[in-house]
Amino acid sequence: MWRNLVVYGLFLAAGTLALQWLDYQRVAHLYSGEVYVFLVAAAFLALGIYIGMRVMGATRPPSFDGNPKVLATLGISARELEVLHELAAGHSNKEIARRLDVSPNTVKTHVARLFEKLEARRRTDAIAKAREFGIVP
Repeated sequence: MWRNLVVYGLFLAAGTLALQWLDYQRVAHLYSGEVYVFLVAAAFLALGIYIGMRVMGATRPPSFDGNPKVLATLGISARELEVLHELAAGHSNKEIARRLDVSPNTVKTHVARLFEKLEARRRTDAIAKAREFGIVP
């Protein structure tokens, strides 16, 4: 009984496979032009994306060096530069003091010296001039 059932099942599977193969052949014959156009279009799309990524891909920005010539000309010390970077980040004197582990009075002194060296009256002026000189990003 099981043997007959397996044989009939195999015949039905083979018949279904044959019908599906014939249907595939009919569809492939009827729409072969569209299939070829789709494959060519997909290939050109992939090629365009690849070339676009290579040509127009994201370029790395040049590394920021802080313009050491201007730093030397202005006489800005390493600690003053750290304070200037913190100013550019928008931190207050107290926050800068905490971050750099110095007293707020030391930060005020560094800020005052930066104002003198950059010829600025306010923090925003100092930051704008520092960006103009290429000292801070």
